[in-house]
Amino acid sequence: MYRINKQHSGKITSGKRIADIATLGEIVFHAGDAANIWNIRNKNTLHKTLSRYVGKGMVYRIYKGLYSTKPIDDIDPYLLGVKALHGSAYISCESILFDNGVINQPPKEITLVSVLSKRFTIGGHVFRSRKLNDRFLSNTTGITMSGEVYMASLSRAVADMLHFNSKKYLDASNSKIIDWKDVSSIAREVGYNISIPKNI
Repeated sequence: MYRINKQHSGKITSGKRIADIATLGEIVFHAGDAANIWNIRNKNTLHKTLSRYVGKGMVYRIYKGLYSTKPIDDIDPYLLGVKALHGSAYISCESILFDNGVINQPPKEITLVSVLSKRFTIGGHVFRSRKLNDRFLSNTTGITMSGEVYMASLSRAVADMLHFNSKKYLDASNSKIIDWKDVSSIAREVGYNISIPKNI
């Protein structure tokens, strides 16, 4: 819960409100975050306020109910995807495999794991969120924070990938990058029932 400064009296300036948003320490924020910190309870008032600030170029609307203090092109796409889901989510599967050189072909979508099964586009970036059961999602083994985004380790991403698709083909030459013992250990810890591909 954000603290609301009730000591300020009189008309609240737009500059003061934007400064308050900056205290969140986040580039990307939800309309609900602004409502809390500005102490605005009326949705229509909130919408008009945000629309006015967008019109003045003080904030940027980047998705449904999602705003930023920077132009969309200046924001890490991973951050955009995680923030758009507005809940527990992390980068995993093909995106992590590609980032680590396990797959050579850049994925057409930025892949996330969350409570939702969803595809969406923000600023030209296509995202795919795979839905994971809460009991697995709440287990953070192999997941770390990188900047403002939670990221799967390579081993966690492989375990996630095989959980979603047990027949996923991983090129044998590139799969040598993977620590398969670590994958098995993480799978057991999370509770996945997966098998190591026979082509490895």
